Amino acid sequence: MKHALPLYELLARDIRDADTQAVFGLMSDDTALLVASIDALGVPFHGARHENNAVAMAEGYASATGRLGIAIVGRGPATANALNGAMFAQRSGARVLIIMGGTPTGAARPNALGPDSKGFDAQAVLLAAGFRVFTANEPTSARATLAKALAAAQESAAVLLLPTNVQQMQVEVDDTLVAPQVPAAPAAPRAGRASIAAAATLLERSRKPLIICGLGAHESGARDAVVQLADRIGAVLASTLKAKDMFRGHPFNGGLIGSFSHSAGRRAFDQADCVLVFGAGLNQRTTSFGHALPAGVPIIHVDRDRSHIGRWWSADVSVVGDARDTAEQLLAVLPERTAEQKPLHADAMRRLLQEFDPASEFTPAHTARTLDPRVVALELDALLPEQRNAVYDAGNFFQVVPYFGVPGPAHFKGTTDFSSIGMGFGTALGFAKARPGETTVLFIGDGGLLMTLGELETVVREDIPLVIVLMNDCAYGAELHYLKERNMPVAKSQFFDIDFAPVAQAFGFETATVRTLDELRALAPLLKAPQGPVFIDCKINGAIPAPFVLEAFEQEQKRLAAGN
Repeated sequence: MKHALPLYELLARDIRDADTQAVFGLMSDDTALLVASIDALGVPFHGARHENNAVAMAEGYASATGRLGIAIVGRGPATANALNGAMFAQRSGARVLIIMGGTPTGAARPNALGPDSKGFDAQAVLLAAGFRVFTANEPTSARATLAKALAAAQESAAVLLLPTNVQQMQVEVDDTLVAPQVPAAPAAPRAGRASIAAAATLLERSRKPLIICGLGAHESGARDAVVQLADRIGAVLASTLKAKDMFRGHPFNGGLIGSFSHSAGRRAFDQADCVLVFGAGLNQRTTSFGHALPAGVPIIHVDRDRSHIGRWWSADVSVVGDARDTAEQLLAVLPERTAEQKPLHADAMRRLLQEFDPASEFTPAHTARTLDPRVVALELDALLPEQRNAVYDAGNFFQVVPYFGVPGPAHFKGTTDFSSIGMGFGTALGFAKARPGETTVLFIGDGGLLMTLGELETVVREDIPLVIVLMNDCAYGAELHYLKERNMPVAKSQFFDIDFAPVAQAFGFETATVRTLDELRALAPLLKAPQGPVFIDCKINGAIPAPFVLEAFEQEQKRLAAGN
């Protein structure tokens, strides 16, 4: 039997039937009917206090689950507010569909009242920013358009524009209503025999191989195959920042490579005579502007996307294929080696890597009223539950990443893809919402917190299990050191010492303000098994520049000296 339903209800059903478990956003009159329908159909809607954070919530959820993240916001000013989060999701490669209200369709009447106070050419802006944009301009094809947008978002962030008047139009359906099929994501290509043979030839000649794995290798489930390969050929293992702690516990784990590496790892990496890369981009942070990779050694680059190979660093052998499958293919053709043929697996290297103490690389720089941020991270590493997630905002304090461990890449999330502070809070909300049974820790600076302070209410309202560690240097720390290195005044990058703990307490957090190690260690009972939201205002010494800040300054000076 035929009957009519409003389009927003049909779209809500299709979103539910696409196996959607949660939706994030900020309600607007442009999308309120759709949001209310989705929630009423049993797909919970989690609302943020700012559109930027709403999109970041969907990105964090997608990162934590591997599922599609969906964010719904309004049009006009809501779209403009969401652009930073949308760009972050695009740059991070997250599987996110951003649904935005759209300008009503139809020709404007000459004598109509106006203007449209929300007028904004979202499609032009989004296309210029590189998004794939889908617009439901009429009701009969809108459900198919949604299906296309869902499919596109399975590969990377996409946008669906829903004109407000179209959402409310009636569509005739019958009792056998079925959602349009969402095409499956394409399978990863299988590496060709010629490229496998070329890679194997280089590896057979190598006596000191280095294997670097990025997020792509983790997402393909390549860890075990890569470990077997490293054990067979005597390779030292390294991971990029996004694949942090991928090889935790392995005797020949050199840790992070690049801007966040430690001295023991660098000693191992520098000896390599061949580099095998799985699912990593080899960007400036991974390579430390080229200094992290041994000069002149052959590089084998494996990635499922051929456009990623050689994008930031040249490769001698390109292998287009899934990381796990390629590692297994190499295992099948590479012979076992004797202990003598694995010099990087000697006992001296094992001891160097296993006995390395990160605290040995610096002298703590506490003051009477502040803590060294590196020591804060090491102390929290011991105080917080081992089964945990870490989400980081951006800033000078990001230097603490190597000092706080996680069980593996699935538990680590950085938010620096668009080089914007303020993306961490929303991302942490989505990440923690996806993992209610684990402690999620957000490391954030005072600058990023003040951009997103309203989300303290979201944490409590949505009952999100989050521990917020405020790395409070009373400054825009990265900018402070940027100015300082160039002998410029820093006063405009510094701010008052505000105690944020009472603010968080007013929202319902358990709070503490920490200026000494004794005060931090006294939080052990609270941090051992956090119950409900926790907020710690750590007053840190802002005089300690992040190594990556100094690294960028050094690179700039080289460019200037070369006249570029």
